[in-house]
Amino acid sequence: MPSPNLESPLDYLSPDAHLAGAAAQEHAELDAGLRARHACISPKFLYDPLGSRLFEAICELPEYYPTRTEAAIFARHGAEIASTIGTGATLIDLGAGNCAKAASLFPLLRPAQYVPVDISADFLQDAVARLRLRFGHIEMNAVGMDFSTSSWQLPEFVRSGRRLFFYPGSSIGNFAPDEARAFLRRVHAQCGEDGGILIGIDLAKPAAVLDPAYDDALGVTAAFNLNVLRHVNRLLDADFDIRAWRHRGFYNEAEGRVEMHLEAARTQQVSWRGGSRRFEAGEWIHTENSYKYRRGDAIRLLEESGFATSAVWTDPQGWFAVIHARARPAH
Repeated sequence: MPSPNLESPLDYLSPDAHLAGAAAQEHAELDAGLRARHACISPKFLYDPLGSRLFEAICELPEYYPTRTEAAIFARHGAEIASTIGTGATLIDLGAGNCAKAASLFPLLRPAQYVPVDISADFLQDAVARLRLRFGHIEMNAVGMDFSTSSWQLPEFVRSGRRLFFYPGSSIGNFAPDEARAFLRRVHAQCGEDGGILIGIDLAKPAAVLDPAYDDALGVTAAFNLNVLRHVNRLLDADFDIRAWRHRGFYNEAEGRVEMHLEAARTQQVSWRGGSRRFEAGEWIHTENSYKYRRGDAIRLLEESGFATSAVWTDPQGWFAVIHARARPAH
């Protein structure tokens, strides 16, 4: 077993992963989004180190049900989940964040290798360094990478045996359905023999539950959303005045998704390296979607992406689903 390197726990940094500066690809993506007819910023830019910590705080809010509901499913059905999946797989944790969700499953799944993947490389470094102190017997290889792109591939040190992709927390909802299928097909292509996915999917529910979950009374979600402008200022040398923007989060029933936007509180001219735009008072920048699925639609999404659903676990209210699906052999 390789000894853990506590000084530099990040084993692989993709050229697409962002650190302090603005890579050419990031610049082009942000520039195009800000120039679009309806301005937008990809939700992946919400997760700089501060954004990642703000999201941790969101997960503690009483209004934000997904984290505690999913955790209750794992607590109640953990033994059954482990029995269904088996032990000894390579556990690939997509969007690992602080790695806490995967770590809670270590005693049950007993992975042979743990590969946390996150775009926020600095935040991931800190999380894995702490985790290695607790679980020194598990081989851990951290990957700083943007896995939302169409070209992402796992590095060669990831074991080629049975792979279990772990994608909790309803992050699949950040993709539009067609994008979600394309993403899951890329996961399927890297599952290996007898591999699969353990995924969290937020289920459809009333706006009275969804709206406060994405616009809490304390304003933590607002701070999380507004922080993306601070991140863009750093990446693009932009001059967004964060005080001139307001958070908007709400359920769009017609589209079956929660939307997050930033609304200009006043007319303003914003400049960045290589571009500028006049935002009128009341104009929005779209920062995130979170699609909510009916149970049958969630299963269909996985099946259309090359997986065969083996088991579904939900909470008593039917608010959230944890699904294990095995990768069908490619034809």
